[in-house]
Amino acid sequence: MNYPDFFNQIETIKLKDDLSDFLGATEDGIIEFSYIDIVKSAGHSCPTVLGAYLMTLEGLKELYKDEIPKRGEIIIEFSQNVEEGVAGVIANVITNITGATTNSGFKGIMGLFSRNHLMFFGKDLNANVRFIRRDTNESVKVSYDPSSIKAEDTMRELMQKCISKVANNDEKKEFTKLWQKRVENISKKINNVIFVQKIM
Repeated sequence: MNYPDFFNQIETIKLKDDLSDFLGATEDGIIEFSYIDIVKSAGHSCPTVLGAYLMTLEGLKELYKDEIPKRGEIIIEFSQNVEEGVAGVIANVITNITGATTNSGFKGIMGLFSRNHLMFFGKDLNANVRFIRRDTNESVKVSYDPSSIKAEDTMRELMQKCISKVANNDEKKEFTKLWQKRVENISKKINNVIFVQKIM
């Protein structure tokens, strides 16, 4: 499987999953997600998928500091409703990483390891998403705004040609190159696009 080199340069997310430990899926329940893992589950790489990954990465780093985040023990709140904009896409990425779901996830084993009712939408946050620790009730609000990282001027025109099926092979390749170049540029400017506020 071939993919852009910069995917491997994006920091991974390590979590401890007690269910994984209990069932022997991973040693000590340690699970590590890379950006390419999320790209494979989403089926593509774009500013939204990257943004969801980066919000989770930076939010959990601030929320847990030197501790390993506990997968399945994090409540997720969104400012948008699930049908609005790209909220559903972002939620799918965050679900993959944290295990949190609305009511479609694992219901648990004798009261343990439930992943249901850990994700909520339409909250008054003044941010894109909030991550809440179930054990301490500490939380962080995270916002993502990649608008300062502009795409190349020709990308929009090439995209339209590709959608209209009039682009030649060179133009198609150039579009994909420029598309991923913007994603790469965003990934290298985390401090310019991700904004984290910890709430005690």
